[in-house]
Amino acid sequence: MDLYEFQGKELFRRFGIPVSEGRLATTPEEARQGAQELDGPVVVKAQVLAGGRGKAGGIKLAATPAEAEERAREILGMDIRGLAVQKVWIERASEIEREYYLSISFDRGAKKTLLMFTTQGGIDIEEVAVSSPEALARLHVDPLEGYHAWHGRRLVYEAGLEDPGEQKQVVKIVGQLHAAFTGCEAMLCEINPLIVTTEGEVRALDSKFTVDDNALFRLPEIASMRDLAAADPLEALAREKGVTYVKLDGEVGVLGNGAGLSMATVDVVTFVGGRPANFCDLGGGGDAQGVVDALEVITGDPQVRSIFFNIFGGITRCDEVARGILQALGQLETRHPMVVRLDGTNAEEGRRILRDAAPPNLYVEPTMLDAARRAVELAA
Repeated sequence: MDLYEFQGKELFRRFGIPVSEGRLATTPEEARQGAQELDGPVVVKAQVLAGGRGKAGGIKLAATPAEAEERAREILGMDIRGLAVQKVWIERASEIEREYYLSISFDRGAKKTLLMFTTQGGIDIEEVAVSSPEALARLHVDPLEGYHAWHGRRLVYEAGLEDPGEQKQVVKIVGQLHAAFTGCEAMLCEINPLIVTTEGEVRALDSKFTVDDNALFRLPEIASMRDLAAADPLEALAREKGVTYVKLDGEVGVLGNGAGLSMATVDVVTFVGGRPANFCDLGGGGDAQGVVDALEVITGDPQVRSIFFNIFGGITRCDEVARGILQALGQLETRHPMVVRLDGTNAEEGRRILRDAAPPNLYVEPTMLDAARRAVELAA
């Protein structure tokens, strides 16, 4: 779950990371009031769950409350990468001397936390990695060892930060950010830029905070931060129905039982020249209601032209899944052509049940590759 900047900064503040004071506003009038309370120049920042706000014109300086109201009026309702701006963060302006970059993420390959720091902040980290890779310090933290102060000191040293006062502040913030990362069960905590003010104070000027969805049941306060109105309607419907669903941009709807098989199904659709419309995991079962719920979500996407139902029967028998599919089709009227591949326990019996029922829009294929090809053809 991605958090808005103002939400991420609130979590930063709880872990002691210095941030600028600000106010949230949903109307131009609230922006004016927030600027009055901050009593000085402010920055009006669009709050959307996407990067590139500055380049899109979603971050503007305002010298007075009246100007803050006008800037908010310009930004509210703006489209940034397909997302409409519904709220703005009114933040006290900072006098910036230098900009750094600091992040903590989970390196899946190494199965360790990865710290990254560079004194070349304020721009996309990918650009730094390509143009000046030597300027980007990287350091893994072994989860069995845990974080220690020497990690922060080594990170700062390898990035070439020389000012002793800044070194001390940055090392402290690295430790605080790691505490936020682990304490909130995050997948990413990024500060870009991490600024040095003209007074020599190091402060987080932005926040990118992503929390592991699977940990939210342990973090009810953070879970309550989810903006349901900003979520993709189909993903919100899937969450409501307990279906694991991720929207993609293709035409072939994908439905499998198990995350690994569903990911393989997405891959094989791409392999045969198609474009998957989604990732959808039915889970280990194949009961009728589960199929109905999943199909309701998938067919709600207007881009979907065919559906590839890929089932491997392990504990769940394929004949039971076949009956569940037919029952689901009886409950949910859909004209989308559906290609079904069954393999595993009682697969032949399951295929026979589907062939005997012979719904006009249902096609049974023996292999995953054959089924993928048929689904892509039907989507053309």
